[in-house]
Order: sequence, then C-alpha cells, then structure tokens
Amino acid sequence: MRHRTRRLPARRAFAATAATAIACLVSLSACEPHRDTLRLATPNLPIDRDIAEDIVGLLEDSELVRVSLVPGEVTDEDAMRALDEGAADIAIVSDSAPFDPGVTAVMPLYPTVLHIAYRADRDASNPGTLLHGARVFADAEGSPSRRMFERVIERAGIDENDFVYVTDAISDADVIVLFTPVTAGKLDQFPGFRLLSLASPDDVGHGSLVDAATLLNPHLRPFVIPAGTYGNEATPGPVVTLAVDKSLVARHDLDETSVYHLVNELLRLRPALASKHPGLFSKLSEEFDTGRSPFVLHAGAQAFLQRDVPTFYERYSGVAEVILSILLAGISATIAGVRVFRVRRKNRIDAFYSRTLEIRNSIDATSSAAERSEAIASVRELQNRAFDLLVNERLAADESFRIFITLSDDVLRQLGAYAPDATASSA
Repeated sequence: MRHRTRRLPARRAFAATAATAIACLVSLSACEPHRDTLRLATPNLPIDRDIAEDIVGLLEDSELVRVSLVPGEVTDEDAMRALDEGAADIAIVSDSAPFDPGVTAVMPLYPTVLHIAYRADRDASNPGTLLHGARVFADAEGSPSRRMFERVIERAGIDENDFVYVTDAISDADVIVLFTPVTAGKLDQFPGFRLLSLASPDDVGHGSLVDAATLLNPHLRPFVIPAGTYGNEATPGPVVTLAVDKSLVARHDLDETSVYHLVNELLRLRPALASKHPGLFSKLSEEFDTGRSPFVLHAGAQAFLQRDVPTFYERYSGVAEVILSILLAGISATIAGVRVFRVRRKNRIDAFYSRTLEIRNSIDATSSAAERSEAIASVRELQNRAFDLLVNERLAADESFRIFITLSDDVLRQLGAYAPDATASSA
C-alpha cells in the first residue's frame, strides 16, 4: 500500500504532461491555415482543358485553396449537371449557357470569339452569297460553335437549306465556324481561308448586324480581331465578330469563404496565367463585371467585389465629423453669446450703480431742500428705469439687481425720502 501511494503522484504528473502535450498539438494544428480542395469539372475543349490544368498546377502551392480535376471530360451542359448533382464544385462554362438556379457565377476568365473562316475564292460580299451552296463545318450539333452560328444566320435571315453541314471532313468545308479564344496560329492549318467580318468597326453601335445580335442576346458583345492577327492572308483587315466570356462558375451552396479565397488566388496568379496564355488573361481585373453572365453571382464573389466598400461608420464618418464640428461650433457660439449678453446686462446695472453713487455724493449737509428733492427724484427715476429694463429682459433679476435696489433704497433714506416710521418699519 505504501509503494502504491508513492507512485500515485508520478502517474498524475505523467497524465498532466500528456494532456498538456495534446493541447499544444491541437492548438498548433488550429493555427495552421485551412486549405480547401475544390473539384473542377474537366472541360472537353482543348483550350479550356489546358487552362483548367494550369489553374490546378498554379494553385498547388496555395495556402488557402487548391483545385483538383474531376475525371472525365464534359461539355458545358454536363458540367452544370455535375454542379447540380454535387459531383463537382466549380466549372468553366460559356456565358451562352442557359440559366440554372443551382449554378452561380464566380468570375469571368477569358473571351471566346466567333471565327467564321471561308475560302478566299468565295463571294463574301454578304452572308447570303457566302453560304449559298456551301459546305459548313460548325462542330457538332448543340456545341457552342453551332449555337453561335445558328444565331448569326437567324439574324441574317439565311435558310439552313441554302447550305450543308459537314461534321467529319473539315478539310472539305467551304466555311469553318470556330468558337474559340483568339490564339496565334489557330488558322495555320487552314491555308487559303480568310476570316469573315460581320460589320466594319465604324458600324458597331450604329445598328449593324452585330448590334442586333448583342441587343437580343445580352451575354454577347462585339469583338474586333485586329488586322494581321492570323497573318495577312487570313486577316488582311480588322474583323468584327461576336464574343462570349468563359466564366468560372460554382454550385450555389459552395462555401462563401472558399470562393472568396479562390477569386483572390486566381487574381494573384494572373501574371502566370497571362504568360502561359498571352492575350487571354491580360485584361483580367479585380473589378470584374458579371453583368453578362446568365447566372446569379455567388455570395463569395460578391464579398470579394465589395471588400473595399466602406462600412456604415466609414461612409458617414466624414459627415458625422462635419456635423459634430458644426454642433460644437454652435454650442461654443451660444455660450459666447450668453456670456456677452450677461456682460452687457452687468455693464447696464453697473451704470446704475455709478449713477446712484454720483447722486448720493452730490448731496451733503450744505445742500438745500430743493437739491435733495431733485436727487430723490433722480434716484427714483433710476429705479423706474431699472424695473423697465427688467420687464423688457434687458436686465436680469439676479443678485446684482437686488444689490442696486438695496443701494438705491439706502440712498433714498439718506436723502430723507422715507419718514422715520417708514424707515424703522423698513429696517
């Protein structure tokens, strides 16, 4: 029993040490930044897939958020379905996609531009003559390229029976429609082709075909491919076409903080993305606009956009300071005015003091009865004037006024204005 009693304190000390060590480990782990892993749906288009892989690689060393690709390449529709079903957290889709309440906008990434290339020997004076009897490659039905091309010919009033779609032998096509980012060398594999301009740059904003397309489809915007972008043969002059942004979207219930960190990290890595894809990410800005997106803005993205918005106190602190300064100035002016008013009242009663003393000092034992009567009348006149000023609030009924009345009554007694019995009763 004695041996066991000796070991009990040692066991307690060991337990306390172990508990302290565990608490330290827990506190250290809590201090480490939490890093979320977001699942990105793998795009099926090569350029989108390359950008998605670059995003995954660049975020690998981020301390706040990282991204992993979901196995299997998917279209925009399949990517949105994966977000709705919870199989993915984020995706890169076109703003031309239909509205989905389960999908929210995070930020625009880069523009995809409609390229309509045609053989240089065809009549391209207008879209009707260009497509008449032509073999057109516009990717598969339902693809972004096909949807965009269908909208253009609908606005131009062209019947689909005037041309034939080809889906396999792209080299046999007379017209090739590609909806892709502007990338140098993109048309090198199509020698003898030239890009079709839907209007002249001067016509944009003056009721052109491009204006009609953007008016009825707010997610579209005019885009000018500068002359020589794809060489002098394909782009001998500026080409006016249509563009739609590729945006990063997320499922609506994704954590707000995770989206905030994702936007912040992508903007931090903008130089690296721009170096890998020149021309695509050069205009990516912290003040991005999701007004053309068909999706509701995610709360995390909204929090990022409003990160520098002043709080209520910050917004109105300047106004409050001005109001407070005016209030303090008003109070100070009021106090100063009251003091001046009191000084003026005091100066008035002092004048009565002085005049009363002058009258008293002007009468002595040698003064006649008429002089005394005149002095008494002057003192009474001073009292009457003092009471008039009191009634008109030009004198205050304070101790100074009472002193004057007492002083003037004393002078009247000295001058014999009161009878001895009145004097006694007054005393």
